[in-house]
Amino acid sequence: QLFVGPGTEVFEGMIVGENARADDMDVNPTKEKKLTNVRSSTADSFEKLIPPRPMSLEQALEFIADDECVEVTPRSVRLRKAVLDQTERGRSAKRAKSGAPA
Repeated sequence: QLFVGPGTEVFEGMIVGENARADDMDVNPTKEKKLTNVRSSTADSFEKLIPPRPMSLEQALEFIADDECVEVTPRSVRLRKAVLDQTERGRSAKRAKSGAPA
């Protein structure tokens, strides 16, 4: 389930959708899939896209985890990671597991 629609500007650390797995998945929604023999451009397959699910402020506050925050502007409510950089998030998670101070 996606939270952002097509044409929405995204940035590193922004939460763009919900994952079925328990852990986080880093994705780049602006990158196009590479075409292979299995996934050729001539294939006649159509995917039905589910419309994005916009969230109110209350829904966003209920959804976020401990390492995430809600960014509120006059035009939108965005979900994002508290630490935007992916490598820094990995370092912080390792420090938290080992019990070292942040």
